[in-house]
Amino acid sequence: MRTILLLTLSTTLLGGCSDRKRPGDGIPLVGFVQAVEDNTIDEARRGFLDALREHGYSDSAGTIEIIYRNAQGDIPALNQILDYVVSQNVTLIAANTTLAMITAARKTSTIPIFMMVAPSPQIAKLTTTDAGGRQVPPPNLSGTYETLAYIDTSVALIREVLPGARRVGTLYNSSEPNSVNAIGRLRTICADLGLQLVEQSVTSSNETQQVMQSLLGKNIDVFFALPDNIIFASFETVMKEASGRKIPIVTSEAGLVRRGALIAYGADFYQWGHQAGVQAARYLKTRDLASVPLELVRVRKRTYNPVTARGLGIEPPKGFESIGP
Repeated sequence: MRTILLLTLSTTLLGGCSDRKRPGDGIPLVGFVQAVEDNTIDEARRGFLDALREHGYSDSAGTIEIIYRNAQGDIPALNQILDYVVSQNVTLIAANTTLAMITAARKTSTIPIFMMVAPSPQIAKLTTTDAGGRQVPPPNLSGTYETLAYIDTSVALIREVLPGARRVGTLYNSSEPNSVNAIGRLRTICADLGLQLVEQSVTSSNETQQVMQSLLGKNIDVFFALPDNIIFASFETVMKEASGRKIPIVTSEAGLVRRGALIAYGADFYQWGHQAGVQAARYLKTRDLASVPLELVRVRKRTYNPVTARGLGIEPPKGFESIGP
C-alpha cells in the first residue's frame, strides 16, 4: 500500500507527458514552478501568464505549452518537480518565490530561468566573483527581483502612520534564506528608527498560532509581516490573533493588505509577475537571453485596508491607495 501511495503522489506532482506536445513541434514549452500554495503568491503567476498572453503566447490558443507544478511547501517535492521540468527540455523555467528560484538555479545552468517574488541573486547568494571583482549572477538567470530596501521604506510607515508605536513584533522562518535576510535588515532599520524589535522564529505554519499568541503576550504595539512563505501560508491566523488584540499589521506586500494588514509599501505581486512575464515573452521572441537582463521590480504601492483601519479606529492615511477583499 505504501508503494502505491508514493507512486500516486509522484504521478500527481510530476504528471504524465504522453498526451503533451513536444518542444520540437515549434511550440515553446514553459515550466512554471511555484514553491508554495498561497493566494498572494498566486497573483504573481496570474500576472506572468497574463503578460505572456498579451504578447501572443497563450496555452488555450496553442501558441505555448505550460507545465505548472506547485511543491506545496515541500522541499523534496520541489527538487523532484524541478528534476522533471529540466528533463522535459523546457524552453524556459518560471520560478515563483525564492526557494523555487534558488532550487532551479542549482538544477540547471543552461535553461533560462525567469525569477519573481524573490530577492536579488546577490542576496540569495547565487553570484560569483568575476575577474574584475564584480558579483555576477548565473548566466541563465533573468526575471525580476527585489532588494532589501523595501524593509526600510515599509518600516518607516510605522513612524508615519503609527507614531505612538515603540515595540514592533515579528515572526521569521530561520530555515528560509529570504526570511533570514529580511529579519537582519529589519533589526537594523528598527534600531535606526528607535524602535524595539521583538522577534520569534517559526518553522511551520502549524506553529503560527501558538507562536503568535506568545509574541502578542510581550506587549507589542505593531506587528510587521515579513515576506516569508510561512507568513503567506498562515496569514489568516496571524490576522485573527493580531486583530483580537487590536494590534495593527504593517507589511511590504499589497497582497497581505488585501487580506487584512493595515498598510504596506512594497511590490504588487501581480505586477511583479507581469514584469517577469514581459521579459519571458521578449526572450521567447528573440531567444537571446543576453538581451533580457535582470530587472529590479518597478511597481511599488503605498496601500491600506479601509475595513482594517475602521476596526482599529485609525484614520485613512493620506497618499495611500485603498484596497480590500
